[in-house]
Amino acid sequence: MSIQATLEVKDGDVLAALRGFLRQLLEMGIMDALLVPLELPSGDAIVQTLVKDAGKLESANPLAPVMMVNSANVVSNLTRLGNREKVGVVLKSCEMRALVELVKLQQASLDNLVTIGVDCLGTYELTQYAQLSNELDDSAGPSVEKLHAAKDGEVIPREGYEFRAACQICEYPIPMSVDINMAFIGVDTETMILLEMEPEIGQEVLEKLGLQEGEAPAREESVAKLVAAREKERDEAFARFHETVNDTASLVAQFSTCIACHNCTTACPICYCKECIFETDTFRHPSERYLMWAERKGAARMPSDTVLFQLTRMNHMVSSCVGCGMCESACPSDLPLALIFRAVGQKVQELFEYVPGRSLEEELPVATFKEDEFPEYK
Repeated sequence: MSIQATLEVKDGDVLAALRGFLRQLLEMGIMDALLVPLELPSGDAIVQTLVKDAGKLESANPLAPVMMVNSANVVSNLTRLGNREKVGVVLKSCEMRALVELVKLQQASLDNLVTIGVDCLGTYELTQYAQLSNELDDSAGPSVEKLHAAKDGEVIPREGYEFRAACQICEYPIPMSVDINMAFIGVDTETMILLEMEPEIGQEVLEKLGLQEGEAPAREESVAKLVAAREKERDEAFARFHETVNDTASLVAQFSTCIACHNCTTACPICYCKECIFETDTFRHPSERYLMWAERKGAARMPSDTVLFQLTRMNHMVSSCVGCGMCESACPSDLPLALIFRAVGQKVQELFEYVPGRSLEEELPVATFKEDEFPEYK
């Protein structure tokens, strides 16, 4: 049973309350360092930063509706080979789910880690976030703009802007399996923030920070309302996708403008291989091979292997895809990768009754063999 506590918000300044809370976590020794998004001096971008000096948290902004990277990759770099100090990591829902998958793949560790989630109302692409930040006069920028509506389970992007495609169909706005969650949906953020904490860390936080237990009665209903709206968007998007993509040729056509830059692999938290086969001599073909293909077929596409690359990547990671959409954000050709991988991933994940990142106890489909699986194909 989780412990719920309320964090007081003074004068409606949610960011100040959050920064004060994070600062206390460091100052009270609950953790030795914090990985948290900090605002850049330019004010139009956010970067994950490892902080040990509590004074640096004056520019912390875990509410910022933007993702430079999926931070599961950053946590993997911090913990894969072990970390001796206790580190708190502030993560959005898809980042936490990706981290759980990386732990299962032995690419990250939760040892000496305190996971701190934050309700995610959706994120903008980097360029839109920068433009919106410059447009708004409020020093908090777009970070707190939609918090009031979230109290009633409604999250709508600013007029003239739109959330990233992945966020529009994300049915997991609440982080799973975190030690502490900073909750806003269904909460009157003019006066408070709700903290949802695992018992051990929760008791320590209550005692050291002098917080009082509390609750937000409207939270469950508001979360359900938001999730229902996102599921509706998701199902409609999937229906449109399956209407268009209904055979091999139409699936291959989705990747027609791929330029083989491999940005999607770099951005994806689940593509963790240190040496990708597509970056080896296996796919650095000798010149005569291209000429041989052109001779045999009459013409050969250059660059080659673009479809093979995309389908191989899909085969490798789709069962663990958490739908963060960083692949699409990184794509210079604007391929609808978030929708493609989520639509295909849903089918694969349903076969295995698997939700990526839901629990460390659930075995990875790609790492598990069961003789009684799929008897219809034997």
